[in-house]
Amino acid sequence: MTYTIDGRTGPWELVIGLEIHAQVISQAKLFSGAATEFGASPNSQVSFIDAGFPGMLPVINEECVAQAVRTGLGLNAQVNLWSRFDRKNYFYADLPQGYQISQFAHPIIGEGAVEITLADGATKTIGITRLHLEQDAGKSLHDQHATKSFIDLNRSGVALMEIVSEPDMRSPEEAGAYLTKIRQILRYLGTCDGNMDEGSMRADVNVSVRKAGEGFRTRCEVKNVNSIRYVMQAVEAEARRQIEVWEAGEEVFQETRLFDTARGVTRSMRSKEDAHDYRYFPEPDLPPLVLEQDWVASLKAALPELPDVRRARYVAMGLSPYDAHVLTLEKETAIFFETVAKGRDAKLAANWVTGDFFAALNRMKRDVSDPPVTAENLSALLDLISDKTLSGSLAKQVFEAMLETGKAPGEIVEERGLKQVTDTGAIEAVVAQVMAANADKVAEYRSGKDKLFGFFVGQTMKAMQGKGNPALVNEVVKKLLAG
Repeated sequence: MTYTIDGRTGPWELVIGLEIHAQVISQAKLFSGAATEFGASPNSQVSFIDAGFPGMLPVINEECVAQAVRTGLGLNAQVNLWSRFDRKNYFYADLPQGYQISQFAHPIIGEGAVEITLADGATKTIGITRLHLEQDAGKSLHDQHATKSFIDLNRSGVALMEIVSEPDMRSPEEAGAYLTKIRQILRYLGTCDGNMDEGSMRADVNVSVRKAGEGFRTRCEVKNVNSIRYVMQAVEAEARRQIEVWEAGEEVFQETRLFDTARGVTRSMRSKEDAHDYRYFPEPDLPPLVLEQDWVASLKAALPELPDVRRARYVAMGLSPYDAHVLTLEKETAIFFETVAKGRDAKLAANWVTGDFFAALNRMKRDVSDPPVTAENLSALLDLISDKTLSGSLAKQVFEAMLETGKAPGEIVEERGLKQVTDTGAIEAVVAQVMAANADKVAEYRSGKDKLFGFFVGQTMKAMQGKGNPALVNEVVKKLLAG
């Protein structure tokens, strides 16, 4: 069903494309040896090249190129063995060279595609137009002084991958799912950390609206949106603004806008530039970038397992598509799950990881990189369930004790005497005591009140402090009540 927004003149369709700027994971910048560590003191990671000193020549960082190729391969995209850098000319205080070295006519990565999964389980393929490498600008700080702006050039020259989608998305949910998927793939590949709150991934959101059956109308770009939630909100806000403009008999003009997160609206920033405004021309200080097919093949052979492949493997292991989806959203979660599940029942492992373990993470405000229970200890708990040392209810008690103490489950079982009773004789003795204490209910059961069966099981488990093996307790109660 097509997502629409109702205006005074009826429903409107949305047309959405994203330009994702992803900071490359590398020890040095794209064209200099300056460091890229986040959070360093202002202007402490700046080379003469980054500062735009005259006569300084850029030198390409091979690892940044490799990271772009790995990303292209992970996006099922065409790797161009010949590409070229261009100068993108514009003037701003945090761009000391007066131009940005980017790629325009000949990007390193061409067309590709990714599949997104929506909340209702439906899937959709989103096309990728290109991925190109470019250097980042510095950062202007306007809140450090009453009358002056400060400039931090630590980010200047850091390698960025700009991933441009086709205008294939039709709802805020699809835009959010696409950004989530791109972030997931890059984090699996280790090419971008995806930390949107640190600015290492951000998105420019292109939005237009149209009536059903129409071609594309004028689009506007909402610049530098730094969270998935804000991307979805920006799509909705900008679409509603454009609908109001069109329905008022006015025209939407192509421009760059900003999303005001406090007010939930977009506001004009500047008229949208076209390519000729940037006066692109080939970068004279860098030769064309020529890749060897064997080198690309070696990078492809060394790629990690990507989320779609891993999810399919989990389903083949017997997991539900939903559990497989949840467990593969973050690479760290998948690694944790695989450690727990290795050599064990995969569905049991998935139930514990997505159930009690995730609940504990939420409750304690921790994440899987800093778990309150290690994967090894959770594995040991599952082993105690599988060998019938613990029942399900006892295992939950032990798990809570593991959260409180950090101890291994075996140690807790011994200390607290929580081992499940599997001795049939011992269970029979307790059931006999329960029946003797409730002779009237035994008579009622035997006269046809079958519902009392649960009462005897419950009383037996209570008498055994939950340590009786549930299957054996049921079996013994049934046998003794039958007389």
